[in-house]
Amino acid sequence: MNTTKTIQSALISVFSKEGLEPIVRKLHEQNVTLYSTGGTEDFIKNIGIPVVAVEDVTSYPSILGGRVKTLHPKIFGGILNRQDNESDVQQMEEFNIPQIDLVIVDLYPFEKTVASGASESDIIEKIDIGGISLIRAAAKNFKDTVIVASVNQYGMLLDLITNQNGSTTLENRKLFATKAFHVSSHYDTAIFNYFNTDETYYKESIANGQILRYGENPHQKGFFFGDFDAMFTKLHGKELSYNNLLDVDASVNLILEFKNEDPTFAILKHNNACGLATRSTMKQAYLDALAGDPTSAFGGVLIANANIDEETAKEINLLFCEVVIAPSYDAAAISILSEKKNRIILVQKEVELPQKQVRTCLNGILVQDKNTRTDNKEDLKTVTTTAPTSQEIEDLLFASKICKNTKSNTIVFAKNKTLIASGTGQTSRVDALKQAIEKANTFGFDLHGAVMASDAFFPFPDCVEIAKNAGITAVIQPGGSIKDELSINYCNENKVAMVFTGTRHFKH
Repeated sequence: MNTTKTIQSALISVFSKEGLEPIVRKLHEQNVTLYSTGGTEDFIKNIGIPVVAVEDVTSYPSILGGRVKTLHPKIFGGILNRQDNESDVQQMEEFNIPQIDLVIVDLYPFEKTVASGASESDIIEKIDIGGISLIRAAAKNFKDTVIVASVNQYGMLLDLITNQNGSTTLENRKLFATKAFHVSSHYDTAIFNYFNTDETYYKESIANGQILRYGENPHQKGFFFGDFDAMFTKLHGKELSYNNLLDVDASVNLILEFKNEDPTFAILKHNNACGLATRSTMKQAYLDALAGDPTSAFGGVLIANANIDEETAKEINLLFCEVVIAPSYDAAAISILSEKKNRIILVQKEVELPQKQVRTCLNGILVQDKNTRTDNKEDLKTVTTTAPTSQEIEDLLFASKICKNTKSNTIVFAKNKTLIASGTGQTSRVDALKQAIEKANTFGFDLHGAVMASDAFFPFPDCVEIAKNAGITAVIQPGGSIKDELSINYCNENKVAMVFTGTRHFKH
């Protein structure tokens, strides 16, 4: 059975005319009969190409201010008829229905209209009815009909009809149908999410997935679904990997905690900070962040909350790192950092991040509100007779920000707005604490006068006792254990300041 079909007629009804003219001219050159209505009809006439008005086919005018134009049996019959079905063929002749082999549609820009902050009435008018119906009808009948459902597919169609002289294969038509159903489902998802207020429903549609080199490991396929270019300008380096993207995500969320503060530099490895410092200059912030764990920094992701200058870049260039991120760079800094061929250099843009977090779980997904709460001075409740000093309060809040963005169970040590050490992802809070102490000792840090942050409460006083013996003088934790008094009593007896925040910051 020959499934190749030559396009002899086309219905064109589009919002975007950009790139349409070469298609129209090519179809006319191939003696294709064109049908259209409204603004698209005017566009075709204005470039000197003959076109049949839909109203002349249906004997029915466009009504309701253009809301109803193509919704008519003669149009949908021409699209949906099965050319190998005898009954359909007879009815086409009986009702004088023209055959339509190609449908080109570009929908009203609903998402752009919502994003523009338009009024509800304007948004409602951008819910396409006729266009979406044409797309579904033509895609359903892909055995006989070609459907082009978006301006993004105009180039693909032009190449096809040019190279194949107006003919299409079943495979061609099915590919266009697949893209069409994506367009229609994505469009409907956007409309649903605009109206939806019931959080027990979850729908998401993301176009233009990026194929990654591989997933977490080389034997796993990996994809990124999102608009990376909206968040970053990539200045240099190799393509980002699955693991790079996870580290970049962790870096962006962490540095957001320090957005409006003095120059702050963070170094992350496997989604956790291994170095972070706030200083009067970016160079010093980098050097002190690096000192926190120069071993883990090797191959890490580096991020700054402000401009990276030439002097900072010279220091960074001495380290092998995968990615450098900043809101801006001096020209000389870019030149220096680009000396390493594969080093990825990203400029971070001001973009609103999603307020929901999604991850797969069992045979479904988990969705939660993003943890946007950051502990601040007003949240602190001193629960010990010894109160923290002003310097300790600054360091406690500094440590809390890092703790919030570190894998649980976690303990974070900080001193003079520097990450001294952390224990990350441990099954026991005591283990996390001991890991942090060992790391601090390994890199020669004096913990006397340092502060400790915990992402959850202490059910026993063992942690505060171990921390006090290591030199910790102040502790920040959420509180909430039925045995809080045991830790409070130990701190009172040993002149350790402890504050509760009332907020747990687990990160699994």
